[in-house]
Amino acid sequence: MIHLAPVGTTWPDPSDVRTDVASVGGPWLGLIVSKKVGDAVTRHRVARRLRHAFAAVRDELPVAETFVVLRAHPSIATLSTDEIGAQLSTGFAHRRAQAAFARARGEVVASTRSR
Repeated sequence: MIHLAPVGTTWPDPSDVRTDVASVGGPWLGLIVSKKVGDAVTRHRVARRLRHAFAAVRDELPVAETFVVLRAHPSIATLSTDEIGAQLSTGFAHRRAQAAFARARGEVVASTRSR
């Protein structure tokens, strides 16, 4: 699962400004690899594959200054780095992700809900 927050996203704090987070030089990657994925060796292998796959597809992000958090599901332990990269590319191209990037660029976005 991919969570995206382009720089400029308002945060759920009173001032809507995060002073403790960098806002230039991204994208930034965060990983969530729980024990459901496997033992420590498996989790570290998955984290390495996620970092490598992200490095290969990070140029596909239309807004460079983006916070990306990847939450690993248990089934990811069986995927290769190339397969993970393909899934990331698909996630970045998803209409909800594209809508978030468009909002970050200040563009008017139509509703992303299915009808």
